[in-house]
Amino acid sequence: MPSLDEAMEAAGAAAFVMYASSADPNFRYLTGFLTGDQMFYIKKPGEAGVLVVPQMEAGRARDEAACGIITRGEAGYFELLEEEQDPTRAAARMVHRLAGGDILVPGNFPLSVARAYEPFGTVTPDSSTLEGMRAVKTPREVGAIRAAQEVTNGVMAFAAEILRHASVAGGDLVHEGAPLTSEGLRREMHCWLLRRGYAAQETIISCGPETAQPHNTGSGTLREHEPILIDVFPRNEATGYYADMSRTFVKGVPSPEVRALYDAVLAAQLLAEGMICPGITGAEVHGAVVDLFAERGFATGAEGFIHSLGHGVGLAIHEDPYLSPRGDVELVPGHVVTVEPGLYYPGTGGVRLEDIGVVTKDGFEVFTNYERTLIL
Repeated sequence: MPSLDEAMEAAGAAAFVMYASSADPNFRYLTGFLTGDQMFYIKKPGEAGVLVVPQMEAGRARDEAACGIITRGEAGYFELLEEEQDPTRAAARMVHRLAGGDILVPGNFPLSVARAYEPFGTVTPDSSTLEGMRAVKTPREVGAIRAAQEVTNGVMAFAAEILRHASVAGGDLVHEGAPLTSEGLRREMHCWLLRRGYAAQETIISCGPETAQPHNTGSGTLREHEPILIDVFPRNEATGYYADMSRTFVKGVPSPEVRALYDAVLAAQLLAEGMICPGITGAEVHGAVVDLFAERGFATGAEGFIHSLGHGVGLAIHEDPYLSPRGDVELVPGHVVTVEPGLYYPGTGGVRLEDIGVVTKDGFEVFTNYERTLIL
């Protein structure tokens, strides 16, 4: 994968320009700065880049950012705004002062700014270079994701303990004298995470028929003898890095059909984790899981294994590389990926198991350190 400097050279660009906030993983990756406001970042070949900030953010940015800092006033924005009487045109002229020619921009660069810049130079979109760079994690990034997964192991254990100690009334699970619902358990998990500096959204806690839909977040009272699928992907609020984990439980006795699904999914996960190594592609690993399921009578189609085997995780919850039929990129050391086979059948339910780990020079190191047990 080319570097940003190499991408600029290939495009004949004088600089790379981004306009984003730290909600954009690429912005946070390049600047290391946490902000809810959109700001311009301009990088010339061979330089670390410069972030254009409001005056009120200059001190904090100089302390925290991993790049150069210049205020909007120092960049001449306000004098240009007086001349142009249009913020977008003033911003384009300011960028031209700092970039000096044709620019390379990410695919989500604002069209209005690109159009305003065209009188000063060519604007070339790039939708893959930064994504490829982010896919290969540094030791620092691997450490941040590993730490996030350790906390995720803990919150899954916390949820499992609530399920394990729940009483049963008429088939409904009961916790602390009230029906145990997907919504209630989700709140308990999110509060547990917040106390440890992590934020989670859209955590999946589905039960029974809901589990046949992979991304059904779940609602209502959890039931005895039914599959309960939990998928949680919290983000560390300080570092910005995610973890990702899924487990399927049954409080009581699973049906023979659910037991068979679980056994097949577990075998698929162990197969895939044993295959991952430098040089193999995500498509090859995904294909091996498809073959295993087919051999066990679980053909892939409109039901069964209906999603990709896994994906990269970092500053975004889904990023390169992908373990999927189109995952033609060879895995390399530093790739952090999930391994999450699943089987889903309306009328029966669904089962998914998800681990996360890093590709090493020798194979695959799994970060997930939590048991794979169906029955609680």
